[in-house]
Amino acid sequence: MTGEDDLERADTKLLQDLDDGFVEASRRAGAWVACGPGCSECCIGPFPITRLDARRLRRGLSDLSRDDPERASQILDRVLHAARALVDGYPGDAVCGRLSGDVETLDRFFEHRGSLPCPVLDPATGRCDLYAARPVSCRTYGPPLRFLGEIAPPCPLCFKEAPTAIVERCRFEPDPRGLEDAILSKMDVSPGDDWETLIPFALLPDKEKTA
Repeated sequence: MTGEDDLERADTKLLQDLDDGFVEASRRAGAWVACGPGCSECCIGPFPITRLDARRLRRGLSDLSRDDPERASQILDRVLHAARALVDGYPGDAVCGRLSGDVETLDRFFEHRGSLPCPVLDPATGRCDLYAARPVSCRTYGPPLRFLGEIAPPCPLCFKEAPTAIVERCRFEPDPRGLEDAILSKMDVSPGDDWETLIPFALLPDKEKTA
């Protein structure tokens, strides 16, 4: 078993746990959860993704390039457009896309570009073109969440006017066993490997990063 095989197996387990948790939270919520095909509330505005998310997205795009090259080419066109729109004032390395800076700087940058759609979102259908490879944040957005004791609100389209008891009943912790952190720690092979980026830069071809 190679390192890549181990990584793929661990990521598959992580995604299965995340998807199972989301399904259970949605089952408890019933009609309070508005998520569904064509809803793109969580697809507007940039947000940080991990190296593991970036790896998964690149593999997903590679598979799509083989199976549906035209759709993959459309994604790349949107990726290039989005990356160019993000370069000005980028909080980090605008060539490779690695983020840096304090929380306030990052939040300010994301807020100013909050209307930029994800390049993986098909504007015609409102669906994700790399759905099976989507980042962890995309897989868990919707229900109310809990992360190591910290709580996060649900999607603004979900749980509208829901009683507090209902919201809390549906709150779930996406990764209570810390599988994602364990995988990321194994991906750290040298100083500086612990970084985050944005989806457009994760999918930007290398030739464009050096242009």
